[in-house]
Amino acid sequence: MKRKKIGRTFVMGDIHGAWKALKQCLERSEFNYEADTLVQLGDIVDGYDESFECVEELLKVKNLVAIRGNHDDWFETFLQSGFHPGQWNFGGKGTIMSYLKHAGKEIVCFPSSGGYKTSLNASDIPDSHRKLFFNQSLYFIDDKYRCFVHGGFDRNIPFGNQELGRYFWDRELWLGAMNHAAEGGMVRNFEMETRFREIYIGHTPTTNWNTDKPMTALNITNLDTGAGHKGRLTIMDVDSKEYWQSDPVPSLYNENFRH
Repeated sequence: MKRKKIGRTFVMGDIHGAWKALKQCLERSEFNYEADTLVQLGDIVDGYDESFECVEELLKVKNLVAIRGNHDDWFETFLQSGFHPGQWNFGGKGTIMSYLKHAGKEIVCFPSSGGYKTSLNASDIPDSHRKLFFNQSLYFIDDKYRCFVHGGFDRNIPFGNQELGRYFWDRELWLGAMNHAAEGGMVRNFEMETRFREIYIGHTPTTNWNTDKPMTALNITNLDTGAGHKGRLTIMDVDSKEYWQSDPVPSLYNENFRH
């Protein structure tokens, strides 16, 4: 009897509409769309102007675990209400332009009491895309007790008792681990109400520390390597810890980065 192939498990950082970088990571890691698992840490949208293409590519992945990021949450607000929240000024133009292009519309924008409105309507978003964003998980814990979350969590209270926004907004977990490690502290001395074997996050770009490579502090690995800014997109095999990266994203988009 032929043995069924067991796929690898990968984790990928914040994409921010950079489809060309997404394709490079999947190709360079030799990702198998049928057998491998991809845990994507959120912020699929906002930044570069190929969010539509990013979602289409992710929908090809049979074993996709899509984690909600703060930018994805803003996009879902638009899908639910038809209004763009005011915060969507942070990278939202790229997402709007991407979907307008595929809807065959030109951009028109005007302010409103709910944020702002454009010529892009929630009904212009394909049902398969809407379903992906509506079904994103706040976090994922695998059978090896590894935690995958966009931002972080309050380590002083049980993991499951967080305010929902904490999972995709928190930066204190990462900054606390960085400080603790810098002072020579060990993982076992880093107080945490709910302990995990490993934790994978995005949300806080490693380019803030002048690197476009993944960073690890204690048992926490940060995979946001600045794809939404001037960095790269990263995909990592969570078992071997080998990782692959795109070219610097601005070089793929003629320096047309979101900020």
